[in-house]
Amino acid sequence: MMAAPLVLALGGSLLRPEESERHAWLSSLADLLSSCDASIGIVVGGGAPAREAIELAKPVLNDVAALDEIGIAATRLNAAIVAQILQGADLDVCAGIPSDVASAARGLEAHKVVVMGGTRPGHTTDNVAIRLAIEAKAARCLIATNVSHVHSSDPRVDADARIIESMSLAELQEIVGPPIHGKAGGSGVIDPIGVQAAIDNNLPLAVLDGRYLDRVADALAGKPFIGTRIEVE
Repeated sequence: MMAAPLVLALGGSLLRPEESERHAWLSSLADLLSSCDASIGIVVGGGAPAREAIELAKPVLNDVAALDEIGIAATRLNAAIVAQILQGADLDVCAGIPSDVASAARGLEAHKVVVMGGTRPGHTTDNVAIRLAIEAKAARCLIATNVSHVHSSDPRVDADARIIESMSLAELQEIVGPPIHGKAGGSGVIDPIGVQAAIDNNLPLAVLDGRYLDRVADALAGKPFIGTRIEVE
């Protein structure tokens, strides 16, 4: 019996130019995925390019859905970059960038790796990753970004914010707030709509710093890892 698939959300911040080792990081990511027994769905965020494009359009667009579409285009560009690099490393990557989670889940039945970006307005890539994990019956969904853990409050504004190593989905919902769509281009630890979907479908999550691929490897393998483990209960 094949192992249940895994889903990995890669924050767009991991691909930004100031990450000077990003080419080595992408190469190491390919090596890591090659050694993983399960098939893996990867959902790539838009990062700074998405936010910059949205800011450029805001003076003439006040439609949140239209701004979301711009961000989605950035996520798909980032996804295409990651997919091509993984294909170049001889991984079995599904051709094309799926535009919905159902297509991506079908791709995971036939390929080692499926890479996608955003899908439609109102759905952040965290939310998409969680929905892909649900659709594909994944064992868990990992949110890899440029923060080490979920914190008790926003560490950018609260010097007393503490890291959380283990928590429940319900406790996470208390931190991220109610399941409503935020502003286009916004960034939080995990999209609250996605957290609600995880609660509704009993999907374990994890948050970790994706710049450290040893942490990603441990989390994918179900081993103890440096980051926040988010359990159903």
